[in-house]
Amino acid sequence: MRAFSAVLIPLLLTVSAAAQEAEVLDDPIAAVDQDTEIDGGMASYYGDELAGNRTASGERFDPDGLTAAHRTLPFGSMVRVTNTVNGDSVIVRINDRGPFSRGRVIDVSHAAARQIGMHRSGTARVKLALLNAD
Repeated sequence: MRAFSAVLIPLLLTVSAAAQEAEVLDDPIAAVDQDTEIDGGMASYYGDELAGNRTASGERFDPDGLTAAHRTLPFGSMVRVTNTVNGDSVIVRINDRGPFSRGRVIDVSHAAARQIGMHRSGTARVKLALLNAD
């Protein structure tokens, strides 16, 4: 009986996990919410004085848009930025390169900084998650 249980229980767990994964793939809302954690560290934000300047992607910077600068992610990537202190998050579109300050992982627009509660301090510890393009 013990040998039978040792074989059966892992098999049932594998089948259960596969069934749950299939349910998530069949549910379009759950699929949209899937994202891949890619990075973490300190974030800062662009000052309003840069409004209208060209970004590395060629578009003009809008402090009221939900955009950000990252060193390596492709332009147009959608990234969830989560403030680890308060749990607030915002989805931004990568349209520029940077940050160029040592120890920073992302620069967000002023509007994005307000949404995650870092507009007063100027910086915040964040987690980054790349949203699936599907």
